[in-house]
Amino acid sequence: MAEPTEESLDKIVKFVKGFAEKSGTAMHPTTAVTEAVVKGLAMHIDELGKPLCPCNFYKDKAAEAKLRRWICACDEMQIYKYCHCLLFVREDGLPITEYLPDGHEGREVYGIVTDPTPDKGRALKHKAALAPLASDAETTPASST
Repeated sequence: MAEPTEESLDKIVKFVKGFAEKSGTAMHPTTAVTEAVVKGLAMHIDELGKPLCPCNFYKDKAAEAKLRRWICACDEMQIYKYCHCLLFVREDGLPITEYLPDGHEGREVYGIVTDPTPDKGRALKHKAALAPLASDAETTPASST
């Protein structure tokens, strides 16, 4: 499928705007980044019925969608307020990394980036001690977004 349906695009745009507000984040200031991720999420809605993260490679997309850990807003975003797609970031475009565990790829790449709105987001922060590192997952983040 080359292009997502307008219905899926509208659904994702509405979700992204609402989730950014709810989580105290912003959409990436480079419009092309936001548009690419939104388009990928919408395409996955059309293909799988779920907004599976488009910034990972999956051995089996349908199986991964059933696990739900990479459904937007993914577990990393809900637990650590970190979006490896760079869809949900600070106003300056940097991903929030301060809650990530040591050794996480986000910390390795960006260092510690503080959360300007610590009172918002992280609905699943209670799972932080139990969550595996992204490097332990079966999926591999895409090299560019």
